[in-house]
Amino acid sequence: MLECKNCKSVKVVKSGKARGKQRYKCKECGYNFVIGDGRTNEKIQALKALCVLLYSLGKGSYNMMGKLFRRDRSLIYKWIREAGLNAAEPSIDGEITQIEFDEMWHYIQSKKRNFGSSKPLTAAAGELSPGFSVVVIAQHSDDSTTR
Repeated sequence: MLECKNCKSVKVVKSGKARGKQRYKCKECGYNFVIGDGRTNEKIQALKALCVLLYSLGKGSYNMMGKLFRRDRSLIYKWIREAGLNAAEPSIDGEITQIEFDEMWHYIQSKKRNFGSSKPLTAAAGELSPGFSVVVIAQHSDDSTTR
């Protein structure tokens, strides 16, 4: 049974044709619609999947993928955002008993008023053990000297 895309009512009647597709009109809210979405096809779905894959691997920016696929970067952003919102919530394997989180969320959720690109930073990278690496980025204190 057909139902309105707007109000989910079943009081729907035929209302002519548009671009070769049957149109329907809702008697409850007056909304006109067609069945299906003609804006997507298999090629677009493949491009969306490739964009999400490239972005998730850290190999592509919105701008680079926009130029590569001849699409606007804001469209690429919408595709990736849509995929992220529709993704399942990540689950943690039952064998994992301890997880350590870094303090990056302090930086992401803070207002960066007192930090500028002209201040020097020190980055130190190392490998804790095979398979575990660490990068520490520290800001110099006001009483330190630099060369």
